[in-house]
Amino acid sequence: MGLRELLERREIEVVDAVGDGEEGIALVAQRQPDVVLLDMRMPGLNGLDVLIRLRAAHPRMPIVMLTTSREERDVIDSLQKGAQGYLLKDMEPAELIDALNRIVGKGETLVASELTAVLARAVQGGEKEETIEAGDAIFSELTPREREILCHLAEGQSNKVIARNLGISDGTVKLHVKAILRKLNVHSRVEAAVIAVERNLCGRPSAEPGRWIEN
Repeated sequence: MGLRELLERREIEVVDAVGDGEEGIALVAQRQPDVVLLDMRMPGLNGLDVLIRLRAAHPRMPIVMLTTSREERDVIDSLQKGAQGYLLKDMEPAELIDALNRIVGKGETLVASELTAVLARAVQGGEKEETIEAGDAIFSELTPREREILCHLAEGQSNKVIARNLGISDGTVKLHVKAILRKLNVHSRVEAAVIAVERNLCGRPSAEPGRWIEN
C-alpha cells in the first residue's frame, strides 16, 4: 500500500496491487499495464514463476523485479528470464520513479548499482578468463579514454564519481558514455558493463557499491 501511494503521488496510475501470482497474471492479461512490478518472494507462485508466464504471454511488456533479494542467483535468473529491471525496495523514491520512466519510456534495462559486482562475479564465474587483445572487434572503435571510462562503469560508478576520479567534467563523462553505448551497440550502462566483464577488459571490478547506475 505504501508503494502504491508513492506511485500515485507521482501521478502514476496503479491498476491494482495483489499478493497472489495467479491473480496477478490474470489481471495483467485483462488490464495490459505499461509495466509490471514483481516481487521475488510471494505465496504460491514465486516471482520467477510469474515472470516466466508473463514473459511468454506478453513478450514486449516491461516487467521489473522490485525486491529485497540481493542473491546472485535471483538477479541472474530474473535477467535471463526476461526481466527488464532488477530494483531494490530500499532505493530512494525519486530513483524508483526515474528508473520506471527510463524502462518504460526509453526501453532501458536497469539494475541497481549495488548489484553490479554480483553480475560481474556471475559472468566471470561462468566464463574462462581471457586477455583482451587490442584488435578485438567489439572494443576496436573505443578510444583509450572510453575504455578507461567503461572500466569505471563496470565498477558501478556514477558520472559524478567517474568525473571526480578522472579529473574531468560530468558533461564530458556523459558524452563519453553515450559514445561507448553507441559503439558497443547497447542501450544501457549495465549492458556495457557486463560486456566489459565478459571480455575481461578491466580485470575484476571493485566490490564497492554505488548508489545507482545513471546516465
